[in-house]
Amino acid sequence: MNSQTNTLRFDAIPVIDLMEGNVVRAKRGERHAYRAIASSLCDSPDPVKVAHALFELYPFKTLYIADLDAIQRRGNHLETVAALRTALPQTEIWIDAGIATVADCKPWLALGLHCVLGSESQSDADDTRRLIEQAGPQQVVLSLDFAEGLRKGPDALFDNAQHWPDRVIAMTLARVGSYEGPDFDLLQNILHRAPGRSLYAAGGVRDSGDLQALKAMGIAGALLASALHDRKLAPEHIASLMQ
Repeated sequence: MNSQTNTLRFDAIPVIDLMEGNVVRAKRGERHAYRAIASSLCDSPDPVKVAHALFELYPFKTLYIADLDAIQRRGNHLETVAALRTALPQTEIWIDAGIATVADCKPWLALGLHCVLGSESQSDADDTRRLIEQAGPQQVVLSLDFAEGLRKGPDALFDNAQHWPDRVIAMTLARVGSYEGPDFDLLQNILHRAPGRSLYAAGGVRDSGDLQALKAMGIAGALLASALHDRKLAPEHIASLMQ
């Protein structure tokens, strides 16, 4: 750790998980058990209302949307996401929607979004590398997905860091919504293997102390849901990190 690390920009990124038209509360990657969200910020699971509530809490720069129906090949929320794009015109939006081909990317890129390539949705690392090249490394974010410590997706995609895009997420699904804290060992390992990449943490964040620790170790940002909806993070905590 050094003073330069402490001055790096840190991006707190709210997450909206969509399923069957509603925002749902994700926990431990157990998608069959997800239910419409009950939030202290908003009295409705309506996606646009939830988004407005999150951005009234703090004017975030980035929003992460997980279209869980699309990830599970059960349709998609294209119209809902388009409404969120209209509601938040100045916000950079990342969309995780089971994207595995250029054709999958096109409707989301047309909305001006950045496509998240979840490793769990990839079948071949070479195909993913070509997708990153064709879509443009600046337009995609790679999510390395882990469940119970195991990789979800092709091993070669995890092993060959030289083909990763500039932005990478370490998604520890078993910690999502758990309040168990981030997987710092995993994050440190990925940081060591991919210097120069912007690495984002997903899963387990409890409070501002976790965010401070992530920033201090050189993590570029964190995906947040439960800690925001349960008011574990105050606006002043977020502001102090993102300055």
